[in-house]
Parts: sequence; C-alpha cells; structure tokens
Amino acid sequence: MRRRVLVVDDEADFLATYERLLGRQGYEVVTATSRAAGLAALAGEAPHLVISDLRLPDGDGLDVVRAACGAREPVPVIVVTGYPSDETRRAALAAGATMFLSKPFTAAVLLAAIRSSMNGTGARAT
Repeated sequence: MRRRVLVVDDEADFLATYERLLGRQGYEVVTATSRAAGLAALAGEAPHLVISDLRLPDGDGLDVVRAACGAREPVPVIVVTGYPSDETRRAALAAGATMFLSKPFTAAVLLAAIRSSMNGTGARAT
C-alpha cells in the first residue's frame, strides 16, 4: 500500500514540486490550498503524513497541525514556512508538529524529514 501524504500549501509552484518529488518516491499525494480544504482532506483522505504551510489564505496552518495531531489516530505533521522565527517554531512544535522546516529547503532535507516523521523520530527544527 502506498503511503498517502497530504500537502497543505497555497502556492501552486510548491504543490507541483511536492507532487512531483513525492510521487517519484512512491507516495500518493493529496493537495489542499487552504486551511478549510486541508481540514476536510485530513478527515476524508486518511493521510499517513501531513505537510502544512503556516500561512494560509483562510487561516492558520496550526489548525491543521492540531487537527492531525489530535485525531483518534494521530498523524505526524511537518510544518513549512517562508516566515520562520523562534516563536513560530515553538508554536508549531507545541501544537504537535514533528518537524519544522524553513523555506527554501532541499529535496534531500524534505525527504529526510518525511522519513523521520513517519518513523516517529521527528520533533526537531531545521
């Protein structure tokens, strides 16, 4: 069974990159471009991992983090942002994110974060 990754990001270029990169790695990729769509996909798609941007057009990506981590079967979450700060890193990790990545990052960094998060060895910032 292919592992399903939900990517929540409002930037089309990033979504296309995630789909291409993760698809090549054998992941099934589900995308959402807003907080609301991300929450709906989280409930309907049963992802194995969530990658969520913090700044979304209709709200805070931390809502997606909290929903994923608070689910009956918690889902690991990697938070990505183009506006990193110590405060946002702490907030993301406190909400339950397993990893915090600052944009831009390399494909190798993302893939390592995915492997770490899915194996339960996350909870760090880069």
